[in-house]
Amino acid sequence: MRFTFIHAADLHIDSPLAGLRAKNEDVAQRFAEAGRKAVQALVDEAIASNAAFLIIAGDIFDGDWKDVTTGLFFVGAIGALHRAGIPVFITRGNHDADSLMSRDLPYPESVKVFPTKATTVELDRFRVALHGRSFADRVNADFVASYPARRDGWLNIGVLHTSLDGTRGHEGYAPCSVDDLKRFGYDYWALGHVHAAEIIHRDPWIVFPGNLQGRSVRETGAKGAMRVTVEDGRIVDVTPLALDSARWAHLTIDITGVADETQVSSVVNERLAELHAQSDGRALAVRVTLTGATPLHNRLLVRREALQDDLRAAALHLAADCWIEQLKLKTTLPAQTVVRPEGDDIDVAALLAEGAQDPGFAAALAELAETIKAKLPRDVQDEFAASELLGTLSDDARTLLAGELS
Repeated sequence: MRFTFIHAADLHIDSPLAGLRAKNEDVAQRFAEAGRKAVQALVDEAIASNAAFLIIAGDIFDGDWKDVTTGLFFVGAIGALHRAGIPVFITRGNHDADSLMSRDLPYPESVKVFPTKATTVELDRFRVALHGRSFADRVNADFVASYPARRDGWLNIGVLHTSLDGTRGHEGYAPCSVDDLKRFGYDYWALGHVHAAEIIHRDPWIVFPGNLQGRSVRETGAKGAMRVTVEDGRIVDVTPLALDSARWAHLTIDITGVADETQVSSVVNERLAELHAQSDGRALAVRVTLTGATPLHNRLLVRREALQDDLRAAALHLAADCWIEQLKLKTTLPAQTVVRPEGDDIDVAALLAEGAQDPGFAAALAELAETIKAKLPRDVQDEFAASELLGTLSDDARTLLAGELS
């Protein structure tokens, strides 16, 4: 007997995207709509491929609904799967844990939401036993140990929302090791929570499908789910499915030796056109980073916002759904360049460098950064904390002042 099933996780339907909205409301709206389009693409793929069933390993929702339309959208989506005879198996994650959701809507009987106590569900037709457990709240110690024993003679699948060993940059929920999971003797662990797709282990298969739709510039590249192929009771293939309808990207361009700002724009536009062509018609948001030693370094720092606006306009010439999320500068002056105001014996660069080492300056900078962070929306706070802002802010300010003086 041969069949396939689809493993998805982290849909985060109607995630607010506050960070992008602060930069451009229209682009934020396109990416917000992309989340629902990705869910529809998941449903369409399951039906078109005649999947035996669909697994969603947590975080269908980004938190409690702003209004009931979020829930109604999902019920409508899985209703199509119900009519197609495709069962759906769901665990609740840290974002949509029982204690965080103020209400539910009824699902079709073909949809199984695992309770907060570990449970096994059997699919007799395919000889599949699914073992899963939903989050009751966001604190889940000793979570995995409660999973049931394997069913001999069945294909055993564990459905788990977990940070695993915590090394993948996500908060620690239901922590466990690969060895912990292997001890159960299951054939496949359908994981959720980590937003980067990764096959952690084979025999047994331990798999993160990644999130269904990228939500920020930290989540670049194709996003979607995994198609799992089963033959004669054994998993023989696990294949990524790209289901996103908008995509994030990083574009790093070395402009070493470039001395003409027009040439900088030309190179960026050329590389952006190549990247857009690879997005297969999806909306695209790109963070551009310029690197390398160039005599334009000071001028670029002084004109960064103006250059960013010019590049955004050029991107919109390329396509209405192509957006420069941010222009970042990590350029330097060529080694022989000395920045000093003409006719002045003061070594401005040296004085600024000395000031940057003052402990009082560092403390003031850190305090100011924390004050700003506290006023930001949560998803922007995460980006703020994850950035190298404090490590580069004083360097950028020092170089910018030196550039103005020169």
